[in-house]
Formats: sequence, C-alpha cells, structure tokens
Amino acid sequence: MTFWYPHTATGRSSLIPPPPWHYSGDLLTIEYRTDPARVRELLPEPLELAPEDPGAVALIWADWQSCSASGEELLDPVRAQYKEAFAVVRCSYQGRTYSRCVYIWVDKDFAIARGIHQGYPKKLGSIHLTRPHPYGPAPRIEAGARFGATLAAADRRLAQAVVRLREPAESNGFVNGHPMAHHRRLPSIEKDGGLALDELIASGAAAFEGGTPWRGEADLELFEAPTEELARLEIREPIGAYYRQVGVVWDGGTLLEAKERA
Repeated sequence: MTFWYPHTATGRSSLIPPPPWHYSGDLLTIEYRTDPARVRELLPEPLELAPEDPGAVALIWADWQSCSASGEELLDPVRAQYKEAFAVVRCSYQGRTYSRCVYIWVDKDFAIARGIHQGYPKKLGSIHLTRPHPYGPAPRIEAGARFGATLAAADRRLAQAVVRLREPAESNGFVNGHPMAHHRRLPSIEKDGGLALDELIASGAAAFEGGTPWRGEADLELFEAPTEELARLEIREPIGAYYRQVGVVWDGGTLLEAKERA
C-alpha cells in the first residue's frame, strides 16, 4: 500500500515510505532565553508555558542522512541527504513538560512531507553548517573548534551563528530534551468548513544513540524578513551552545487529544 502521495499501483512514486525512519546526523544547538510572552503566543490551546524557564529557546541546525528500514536511500544519496534548521521551545500539557518545534526549514521535499505527517511546520529554506572532518582545514570535534551555520528562506537570511567548542558535556542542551507535542491540522476542503483534522499528538525517538556532546559559546544573530517571524523570538540571554553526532529512529507517535468536526 502506498504510504504517501502520489498513490500508484506499485507505490514506487510515493514521496515518503512508511515508518520506521532512520536518521544519522550532526546537530549544532544554540540555546538562549527570550520573552516568555513570545513563546506563549506560539502555543495553541490546550498547551501552556513550561513551569520552569518558560522563555528558553533552542535553535538547531542539522545535517542529516535518513532512510527507510531497507536503507536503500543511503545508496542513492539525493534521497537520503538533507539539512534543516528549527526553533524549539518547551510547553506544558496536563502537568507534563514537552518540547515543541515552532519554526522549521528544510531543503528537500521528502522532509516536508514527513513533517506534515509528524506535525512539524516545515517550510523550504537554504541551510548550511560547517562539517567536521579529521583531515585538512575542516574542524575536528575538539576544544577550540569553530563551526558556522546560516539559515535563509525566500532569498532572505534569517539567522547566522558561529559556535566555538570548549569541552565535553553531559548533554546537548535541555530545551529539545522532551517528547514533542505537535498539532496535526488540515483545513476542510469546504469554504468556512473549519478543520478536517485537528489533533494534538506526542512523539519521540523509538531508538537513540549519540556521540559525546561538546559545549561552548555562540555568536547568534536573527534577522527580520517579510514572511518570517523567527526574529520575534529575540535573544535576551545566551544559555549555551552544543555539538553532537546522533543516530535516531522515528516510528510513530501517540494521540493526546482530537477535536471532532462541528
């Protein structure tokens, strides 16, 4: 059975295969504090601000290789490799703290399709980050290494950063450290018909492995753009910066609540 559009007799044209989806990636994470009111305006009901450090934000750049259970995409790299940059905050639902992706940009169509299924608000963007390498001028993952990252969309730069690694750490931050609470929403095809789909779901890694996290300092800038609002999450206080290589498996989520059509 075809998992995603287009639906064909063989399913070979489907933009994405059925889960589980496997990921290997390099993550550059910068955490800072913003005005909690700016976080609150991005949390639809019934979500509330996290009770602790409600203004904490993580801006994450990721360089991914991903594949289905067969792994065949890794041998056809155009189907496996992509980059993304995303902003994560924390929220509360029924007394439990969740992470929530509020903005995200990717550079491949299959990543957008997966985001629709998972509740990530993905848009197309241009994302670049420095890759480590054990030879030549590229940085190693070690003290003193410097990594740069940029994000642009619709020909406008939205963010840029330079991270300097200092020492190994226990984790690569806390903002993106909880199960994700996302909404899956689809407007009705009928004019003024409300939402045909309105679900609050939770999901997280079915399996995880990772290398040693490194922490350091970051210079981060956000920029205004006509059709983007990332800069509203203004930087008030830096928290930290991190680099980590990870492997993740995603294999579905849990329905927290759903609204019936009126």
